[in-house]
Amino acid sequence: MIKIVVDAMGGDDSPVVNVKGVARALREIKDIEIVLVGDEAQLTPLLEAENFDGNRLTVLHASEVIDCNDIPTDAIRNKRDSSMNKALELLHSDESARAIVSIGSTGALLAGTVMRVGRIRGVRRPAFCPILPTVAPGKIVAICDSGANVDCDPTWLKQFAIMGSLYLAKAFGVQKPRVALLNIGVEEEKGDALRKATYELLSNTASVNFVGNMESRDLLSGKFDLVVCDGFSGNVLLKSTEGACLELMRLLKNSMMSSFKSKLGALLVKKKLYEVKDLMDYNKYGGAVLLGAAKTVIKGHGSSNDEAVFHCIEQAYRMETGNLIDAISNEILS
Repeated sequence: MIKIVVDAMGGDDSPVVNVKGVARALREIKDIEIVLVGDEAQLTPLLEAENFDGNRLTVLHASEVIDCNDIPTDAIRNKRDSSMNKALELLHSDESARAIVSIGSTGALLAGTVMRVGRIRGVRRPAFCPILPTVAPGKIVAICDSGANVDCDPTWLKQFAIMGSLYLAKAFGVQKPRVALLNIGVEEEKGDALRKATYELLSNTASVNFVGNMESRDLLSGKFDLVVCDGFSGNVLLKSTEGACLELMRLLKNSMMSSFKSKLGALLVKKKLYEVKDLMDYNKYGGAVLLGAAKTVIKGHGSSNDEAVFHCIEQAYRMETGNLIDAISNEILS
């Protein structure tokens, strides 16, 4: 039985979506146990409306919530009865607790993980690694790092490549993931000192299937499985890609609704448009894994719905059944 701790508060639609996601996970994944942390007065009526195996759920009361207006390190130190703080403390103190899922404050989760849970021995810095769909059928692409480390050195990026490759192999069954370095051109000599030094390191790392530089326009092409970058560049890449996709869908919708003739045409392609919209829906892909933490940490989008919460829990489950933490530890220390 794999025990997963779920922070029930802090998201835009918490705790409703958290409860629904947890209930679905308990129905569909038979060998998990969940500790749901949050305001018991809010959680109890929501849980009573759901159908699940109550023997595999425990509620841990927390009276406070860390929100996006809180300074992350101050909130971790001072809001000791917050749902995120109590969830992290439980993850640290309970050996049987294997993972945490939260859609709360990203900064607080990162700070709390470093302060309460710690890193895998040998890992220089933990890194966020979200998953995106690509235009290639059935293919995904991961970005590591997407915001945990604004300034990096080449050794950190090498570790991101190692950890990200193991994550894709263990959690998603991607064998020998194709690893690219985010850069301003595909040529080996392109980029600043960081990119050039990292290129040389990755080229000589046997455990990484390094395929060269990648320009940002090729992120969703399906040509790469993992993109390695510093957290500043990765965050810009992730958010600009998400934003461009959303605005493109909005533009198509407005264009197709602009006249009677275009509305008739829209009826003919409506099914395909919805397929594209579903493909780009982040709620279907779980959250960003904080690779390098001593235990499994999943950060879901703040506006996640219950489907996203379910997939975050499923993601944590796959990481644990694949023994990802041990695999990273063995590779980093080898």
